Amino acid sequence: MTAAASPAGPDQPGWLDPELATLTRDRFSDPGWIFERKLDGERCLAFRSGRPVRLMTRNQKDDTSTYPEISQALQAQRAGDFIIDGEIVAFDGSQTRFARLQQRLGVRQPGPDLLAQVPVCYYVFDVLWAGGRDVRPLPLRERKRILRDLLTFAGPLRFTEHKDTDGEAYFRQACASGWEGVIAKRADAPYRPGRTRDWLKFKCESGQEFVIGGFTDPRGTRTGFGALLLGYYDPGHQLIYAGKVGTGFTQRTLERLHATLVGLEQGRQRGVSAWPRGQDDLAEFRDQADPGHARTCHRTVHRDPPGQQQNQRGRRRRPARHAVPGSSHPAARSGYVIFGILGR
Repeated sequence: MTAAASPAGPDQPGWLDPELATLTRDRFSDPGWIFERKLDGERCLAFRSGRPVRLMTRNQKDDTSTYPEISQALQAQRAGDFIIDGEIVAFDGSQTRFARLQQRLGVRQPGPDLLAQVPVCYYVFDVLWAGGRDVRPLPLRERKRILRDLLTFAGPLRFTEHKDTDGEAYFRQACASGWEGVIAKRADAPYRPGRTRDWLKFKCESGQEFVIGGFTDPRGTRTGFGALLLGYYDPGHQLIYAGKVGTGFTQRTLERLHATLVGLEQGRQRGVSAWPRGQDDLAEFRDQADPGHARTCHRTVHRDPPGQQQNQRGRRRRPARHAVPGSSHPAARSGYVIFGILGR
């Protein structure tokens, strides 16, 4: 028996909690599920009751003025009463990149130059309220049909397409195409607030080992260290700065790793520490936003034989033969490996 939408009510709710996907390492195909592309952007609910439109993040932050092109496109719709769910993204070529979207985050009333430099799209994948009714109790497939008929998808408004049944093949396609991954959704499930197993996240992962070249001091209430400064060896065996990473660490890891790093500390400048090339530790990181740019810590930090770093295929790379050219850090003149960011 198909669930019915709630009876029409006089007022649209001011807020509805979004449904969140659960990360899984299972990959499957099932006719009772649909599969959508996982986008790398900002989750956003859009509310319209009459003329005004509100764009709200999952943390209930009002982003209406941050994305005027989205709010204007929604205001131009014939439908005047809806709550929809989707992801706001910025493209870098054919890929959605949160790093690119960050140029828009927090900017109220962006000017024409920024709007032209970083255009955004709103990929809508669900509807929670339509025509004065709560449609969350309806099965997902039925909500998809309501959504398709509710809005005119043009300009920055996009309908999120999905695949039926064959999730494994779609996941392989996603990873081969450089996407974030795939979201699997139970086709007959209602829309439930909070994190559920009706939505599952198949995440593409890529990894690389980096040399830890330094660390920053913690700020505020954080203990241990603030961020690790990472590098990697290029094909010419030069040590290249890859970025700094401060997220993804448990409290225990922060404390234990900090104790190890303090024991290796050799030089300090402006709250940044470094140590000799012969004491290279390696950090394995995943979920890189771009090749050569570290993003978040995922798994392990371990000691490697001095000056040797594994590449992704397990071959050892020779150590860098000298510090970054032009480094002004005192340790660089003493033979320590210092990345270019240190001392800046």
